[in-house]
Amino acid sequence: MFRLKKYLPLMGFLLLFSCQSEINEQSYNPQETVSSYSPLTSYFQRVAMVKTVGDNVVDQSSYCTIKLPYTVTVNNESIAVNTTADYQKIFDNINASYTDDDIVKIDFPVTMVYYNYIEKYIPDQADFDALIDYWNLYPDLLSKINGLNVNYPITVNIYNSASQIGSSVSITSDQAFFNFIKNLNSSQYIALKYPVSITDYNNQTKTISNNVQFENVIKDAIDNCPENNTTVLDFTGVITNGSWSISCFFDKIEKFSAYSGYTFVFKNDKSVVATKAGVSETGQWESKIVNGVREFKISFSSDLLHKLDCSWKLFEFNNSKIHLRDLSDSKNTRYLYLDKY
Repeated sequence: MFRLKKYLPLMGFLLLFSCQSEINEQSYNPQETVSSYSPLTSYFQRVAMVKTVGDNVVDQSSYCTIKLPYTVTVNNESIAVNTTADYQKIFDNINASYTDDDIVKIDFPVTMVYYNYIEKYIPDQADFDALIDYWNLYPDLLSKINGLNVNYPITVNIYNSASQIGSSVSITSDQAFFNFIKNLNSSQYIALKYPVSITDYNNQTKTISNNVQFENVIKDAIDNCPENNTTVLDFTGVITNGSWSISCFFDKIEKFSAYSGYTFVFKNDKSVVATKAGVSETGQWESKIVNGVREFKISFSSDLLHKLDCSWKLFEFNNSKIHLRDLSDSKNTRYLYLDKY
């Protein structure tokens, strides 16, 4: 019998170090420096994740992909999938007629690659179905940011606050970048050596000169790349549904611990009730679109909750996560993350 615990280690990102070449250069720009717990670092990592949406017509999951090559059968036709271009053959077969069943059958065994580069041998349909069922338990995972490709190599400068030693690494692939970020420790601070070249979802090459520009092209990809917009959600409907907690309040350093234990209920009358240990405080919230960007404001009177008052800009959201940022200080981006409680 299949047991779900077979796949639990996937969530731990138990990855090996990838090869990185040491460079003696030790300079870095403090303004562009981030740590392992900086929100921008997680966005870098999500850009570098495995692209998993291309074969959704086969595996119906955006959290894993089938390792090439493999073979499928569609409407009694065997199709060899040797490159990503071969997915079009599957679509063409499905669209050729409206009277067939269009069932895509995988010829097992295959190897699945998860968005975090972990691989899993799948011997048969039963194991495959169990794996997809597992990923369906986590419909709101924030995984790969599609439509933004880093043109490697890039150089990352590192400063270790414990040893007070600076170094650099040259990174030559998405997997190396992902693993590098995964294995950062709390005493390490990193800064990308700009300029960095990227290619966007329109196949346009752009030069990025700083962290804010990088985050802005990430935001653009989230909003406008079709592969990142598979579900249409209403922001007001999402935020007024259920209770929320603060999972991140980043203002140069992480400050969310001050809000641990609070739950927030956003009501349709634009009031918001914050509750901790049975004590509640009522504030106000509002949201509107300004120049194509959704703004979000919270207002409380108490000293602690008043620190959340800001003209936040929506970065991304789904049914269980809302990510906001504040760019009013050109030298410091603030972040506020809400998670469904």
